[in-house]
Amino acid sequence: MAFLLHKDENGAERYGTFSIFPEDTVIHAVSTRFGGVSKTPYDSMNLALHVGDEAADVIENRRRFLGMLGLDFDRLTTPEQIHGDNIVRVGEGEAGRGRLSYADAIPATDALMTDVPGVPLMLCFADCTPILLFDPAHRAAAIAHGGWKGTVRSIALKTVRAMADVFGTQPKDCLAAIGPAIGPCCYEVGRDVADEFRKAFPQYAGEIISEKNGSAHLDLWQANRLQLEEAGLLPAHIDASGVCTSCHARTFFSYRAEGPTIGRIAAIMAVK
Repeated sequence: MAFLLHKDENGAERYGTFSIFPEDTVIHAVSTRFGGVSKTPYDSMNLALHVGDEAADVIENRRRFLGMLGLDFDRLTTPEQIHGDNIVRVGEGEAGRGRLSYADAIPATDALMTDVPGVPLMLCFADCTPILLFDPAHRAAAIAHGGWKGTVRSIALKTVRAMADVFGTQPKDCLAAIGPAIGPCCYEVGRDVADEFRKAFPQYAGEIISEKNGSAHLDLWQANRLQLEEAGLLPAHIDASGVCTSCHARTFFSYRAEGPTIGRIAAIMAVK
């Protein structure tokens, strides 16, 4: 298993993919900050409409990103992310929502799932954890937004269970990838956040919370991996980039490294 960054003819890293997902049945990618038209401080491939960037630039970036992947921009579907645990099934009626306007995005939702071919699902990130899921048996895909609030609410586990309820997904057949996000090396959190995780996950708090120089550090990668395993995924079916967005803020946007006024990368999935 591997996470591979794909470069353009000039050597710029444009997007990453995971080898765990079968190329013949699903298209997926995690963007970088390169290849767009947004100006400083959103330079350049900002894919979020809600961060203060020029809407026309974001829409052009989205068209470019979808074009790189051979996907239909008119069916691009995105939610209003609120760091919650709401999960929405995207059908033909929802296809295309949020592509041109944040006001039109699927409201108050932090995970999308679909089995409709050719409908690209897209969520945006800047340190939070992208969780990509694919059920090859039922050809269903999902993306979840695993910030600390979503993670402590078990959004990864809940998304797998939602896929089981809606599509008949068997967790043992499901494939998952954990995208670039802030790593335990950089994610220092307050005692209140650490305590919430200890209460939510007493069985593996020691694996996701560590002490460094008197401060608590949180491992969102491991917290989401353990949730996926609890949901029934096989460990061999879970891949992870292991890339810290704060350490690699020149390639990926990082709220922790750069501050609030920045762009967002995106994770995207579409069933073929």
